Amino acid sequence: MFTHECVSKHDSNTIIEFAGDPTVGLINDNDESAHREQVRELAVWRCGFLGKMMMSVKASVFLLVLYFTTQISGLEVKSVPEVSGGFVHTELEKTVSLTCLSEPQEEELVWLRNGQLVSIAAGNTWGSSRLCVTPVTHLDHAAIFTCQMKNNASVNASVQLEVTYAPLHSGKEEVSVEQTRELELSCDVFANPPVVVSWQQHGDPIHLSEGSFLLSNDGVKSRLKVGRVDRAVHQGPYSCVTSSPIYPNRTKSFEVTVTDKTLQFQTDLIFPMVAGLVVIGCTILLAIVSRWRWITQCCK
Repeated sequence: MFTHECVSKHDSNTIIEFAGDPTVGLINDNDESAHREQVRELAVWRCGFLGKMMMSVKASVFLLVLYFTTQISGLEVKSVPEVSGGFVHTELEKTVSLTCLSEPQEEELVWLRNGQLVSIAAGNTWGSSRLCVTPVTHLDHAAIFTCQMKNNASVNASVQLEVTYAPLHSGKEEVSVEQTRELELSCDVFANPPVVVSWQQHGDPIHLSEGSFLLSNDGVKSRLKVGRVDRAVHQGPYSCVTSSPIYPNRTKSFEVTVTDKTLQFQTDLIFPMVAGLVVIGCTILLAIVSRWRWITQCCK
C-alpha cells in the first residue's frame, strides 16, 4: 500500500509500504542513482524513527512496571526521625519510632531486624504495626528493619539506621613510669563517622622518629608507645586530639612523670628458690621425726 509516513525526494521514485516496511520502487531509463539516494535517506529516516519508537516503548514499560511495583507493594514504613533515602539518621541514646502501614488494612504484618524475626505484641500486627528502638546503641548502626506481610514475604518495606557518635574521651590522666621502662598512652577513637587523631607533646605535634615513639590505631583505641623511657625526652605533658566532620574536637590530656629506677626482685627466680627451701626443710623435719625414737634410745 502507499504510505504517507514519508515523501519521495525524486519524481521517478515511489515509496510503498509492504508488511509494515516502506520500500522504494520504480527505476527510469536504467538510472539507479535516484533510487540509491532515496534508499539511503529512507534507511536513515526509518532507523531514527524506530529508535525513537523503541525509546518511547521502553520508557512506557518502565513507568508501567514502576506503577505496578508501587501498587502491589502496599507497605510503607514511616519513622521518627524521618526516613531520608531509605536511611534513618540518629544518635546514641536516642529513640527511633518505626510505623508500618499496609493496604489493605486487614493484612497481618511482621518485623525483622537484619533478617531475624522481632517479637511484637499480638495486637500490634494487623493493618499497621509500630516498633520502637530505644535507647539506640552502637549495635544499631547499619541495622536494617524490615516490615513484611506475614503470608507474603515478597511484599515488604525496609529502612536502615545510620547511627552517629563521637569518641568518649576527655579529662586528664596522671601517668608515672620508671626510667628505662615502657610507656603506653591510649585514648578512645571509636566513632562514626571516623575521626582524625593527632598526638602532641608540650603542645607540638609528635615526631615519631625523634622520640622513638610507636603509634597504632585499631579503630577503637589510639595508642602511643615508648619502648624505653628517657626522662630528658619523654617526661612532660601529652595530649590526644580527635577531629570529627560533625562533632567538636575532643582532647584527652596526660601528664607523664619519669621516676628513678628502683631495684626489683625477679619473682620468676625467687619463687622456685623459696619452694626448694621449703621442700628441703620439710624433708629434714620428716627425717628427724622418723628417727626420733632411735635417737631417744641412744641418749639413755
